[in-house]
Amino acid sequence: MASSPTSPLSGAAAVVGIGATEFSKDSGRSELQLACEAVLAALDDAGISPEEVDGLTTFTMEGNPEIAVARSCGIGELSFFSRVGYGGGAACATVQQAAMAVATGAAQVVVCYRAFNERSGERFGTGMQDRPMASTADRAQYSWFTPFGLLTPAQWVAMFARRYMHRYGATGDDFGRVAVVARKHAANNPAAWFHGRPITLEDHRNSRWIAEPLRLLDCCQETDGGQALVVVSAERARDLRHKPAIVRAAAQGSGEDQQMMTSYYRPDITGIPEMGLVGRQLYAQSGLTPDDIQAAVLYDHFTPLVLPQLEELGFCKPGEAKDFIADGHLELGGRLPSNTHGGQIGEAYLHGVNGIAEGVRLIRGTSHNQPEDVHNVLVTAGTAVPTSALILGAE
Repeated sequence: MASSPTSPLSGAAAVVGIGATEFSKDSGRSELQLACEAVLAALDDAGISPEEVDGLTTFTMEGNPEIAVARSCGIGELSFFSRVGYGGGAACATVQQAAMAVATGAAQVVVCYRAFNERSGERFGTGMQDRPMASTADRAQYSWFTPFGLLTPAQWVAMFARRYMHRYGATGDDFGRVAVVARKHAANNPAAWFHGRPITLEDHRNSRWIAEPLRLLDCCQETDGGQALVVVSAERARDLRHKPAIVRAAAQGSGEDQQMMTSYYRPDITGIPEMGLVGRQLYAQSGLTPDDIQAAVLYDHFTPLVLPQLEELGFCKPGEAKDFIADGHLELGGRLPSNTHGGQIGEAYLHGVNGIAEGVRLIRGTSHNQPEDVHNVLVTAGTAVPTSALILGAE
């Protein structure tokens, strides 16, 4: 049973606008244009003019400076701007930063944005082999792995996946079921890259190897596009166009001996301790428990890392996620309908910001795969890196 919130952040802010470009493999326009299209669409959705925006948040891994976005969108003075690191792990933290700014009075209207040509431009999935090794601690870390062939995100995750399989008896089919559900939901979502194209478990089994035990259909999209979110105070949110998605909790987490997708030197690499840290904060801030969550958006850049997320966040015990998924609990009508937009497997890979937008739609009741009676949605950001997460709730 839910208890009282313990954080002044809980309930202070809300996401009131969402906007995106189309999701494609070749946008044909600059990343700045994509960012501005998404920002203006989100503001229009909220019914707020660009002149009212006084805060912007984004990723350190973002090529569109706040001042360029502000100037190009007709936004004037900015009293707050921030960036969060660690790739996809930043997604929910951008909303956390925005909510903190609103709650403390540092800004009144904050827009979170992410835009890139990740298919037609710089392809993140190609890894390190074509990038010069800079003399920074961040890049030096990879010098311990690249000589042994660990070059790409898929290869880095494959190490965790293989150990998880060994420890808990999971199989490729257990990962495949995550992809099948995501593609099933994407098939009903007109905005999804794989709209109208579901897959079967047999399709997954027949897809080619990328880095064993990961197959092609275990891997997320490479996407061109942009997504933006508008955050204001919960009080102001009541007077705007749409049902607000209240920020019940927002947290970041970096675990002990944390690395960027290569935390192989921990005593156990079958879990995601940084996500466990985030989960504990979410429940403490909000006064909620896993039993109070009706739906989830779980970061699915690679299917194997969905399973330990379920375990770290308390929806099942360690090693039991495979059975939880096999029993249909990620489906509509299951215990925890998840990635109802299709996830990054089926809709688009926008570093998780499109997943936050789906969390807002779930609270509004406007998802293309809308479960019944959704009051609280848990949204996660990138895994195997320092990460973040949110609980969005109905007022």
